[in-house]
Amino acid sequence: MTQRNEKMASYIKENAAIFLGRENNRTSLITVTSATCSPDLKRATIFITVLPEGKEKNALEFAKRKKPELREFFKKNMTTKNIPFVDFAIDLGEKHRQKIDELLREK
Repeated sequence: MTQRNEKMASYIKENAAIFLGRENNRTSLITVTSATCSPDLKRATIFITVLPEGKEKNALEFAKRKKPELREFFKKNMTTKNIPFVDFAIDLGEKHRQKIDELLREK
């Protein structure tokens, strides 16, 4: 990833966390763990984790429903020329890391 992509991904991650923190109905904890951008900066994927895990599906559906509002939030709060189209995904890497930590603690 280029430095420009990393900056944009970081900017998206921070703004998405603010937006989801404000819009969340507090039945689950949604944490934005990372974001990635396409090389042309026109698309971005925001990775989230959800606690409790049983609410992951509902939280992901909620985040996807809020995509148009998130885009408007980006337009108001980001000073970049192009606002990327975003998608959300569950951060499986973080889930796997937590599982490994749990297994190591059991030994």
